Amino acid sequence: MIKILTIIGARPQFVKAAVLSRVFSKMEGVQELLVHTGQHFDDKMSQIFFDEMEIPTPHYNLEINSLGHGAMTGRMLEGIESLIIKEKPNWVLVYGDTNSTLAGALAAKKIHTKVAHVEAGLRSFNMQMPEEINRILTDRISDVLYAPTQTAIDNLKREGFDNFPSKIVLSGDVMQDAALFYAQRAEEKSTLSKDLLKGDYVLATIHRQENTDNPENLKSIVKAFNKIHEQTRVVLPIHPRTRKIIANLNLSLNATVIDPVGYFDMIQLLKNCSLVMTDSGGLQKEAFFFAKHCVTLREQTEWVELVQGGFNILSGANEQSIVDAFMKMSNAKSNFDVNLYGNGNAGKTIADHLLKN
Repeated sequence: MIKILTIIGARPQFVKAAVLSRVFSKMEGVQELLVHTGQHFDDKMSQIFFDEMEIPTPHYNLEINSLGHGAMTGRMLEGIESLIIKEKPNWVLVYGDTNSTLAGALAAKKIHTKVAHVEAGLRSFNMQMPEEINRILTDRISDVLYAPTQTAIDNLKREGFDNFPSKIVLSGDVMQDAALFYAQRAEEKSTLSKDLLKGDYVLATIHRQENTDNPENLKSIVKAFNKIHEQTRVVLPIHPRTRKIIANLNLSLNATVIDPVGYFDMIQLLKNCSLVMTDSGGLQKEAFFFAKHCVTLREQTEWVELVQGGFNILSGANEQSIVDAFMKMSNAKSNFDVNLYGNGNAGKTIADHLLKN
């Protein structure tokens, strides 16, 4: 019996975990234990994903949230370490680039438990981003690195990973597995009103600290959304924290603002929108999966192949740059029938490899 302790805590990790948990459940000789750190904790940001995607109820919930980076990561590290000692897994599996990711990898490595990192090798080359620090450190101490793209592998090789005792595997992207698997179900299960999905609209999200915690950036983004909304409706599912900051800054936001949505509703918003504007890493890819152009409200992206292919453009947080990028991508024409992220079989590739090592 191979025991896998999987660490999750934030929305994109729930989606990725749904893919691999479904694969593991069909394999003999595998026991997966899900550990929810609690990083995203309210029903609209957490439980709805478990309900919709039929993710198994986590075996453990550490309920760690609403803390600074140091306190949050430290408490997660302590909690995960105690579970590793208790459960004695063969592998600790971590996803992406959150505090939960780094805490899981550190806890495992310090007590000599093997670490597998799904979505390894991504780089934005912006060390001001907490996510960049998390992903670099997690990669360095992982035993197996599952890279979603050749670009990610190239990043690792440039950093000298050929000289480290870790294995690098080109796995494809589990987010594409999820998009393909859940697309039809989303249409059946979505609770969004048909009126919301009618006509042209831009799907927008904003949650990165580099934007929400920088008043000038946030003001510029809100002003840009207001201008764009005058000609094309902006639909903005808004994180509770971002909504509070906007209110505290007394900003006037003219857009169709809605509460955070679950995965199925987000897929429906993606499928029916004309363009995506976001500072989210995951949503940039999901836009591509559903053949939508994207404006990324950041100066860098870890998904450089989308920019190189003309599917995405970086606008930063400057008001005029955002409006200009919106105009450019609104008129863009691209061939989305290119294989950038695998064939939708990443979950099985990862599971098969993990069980043989």
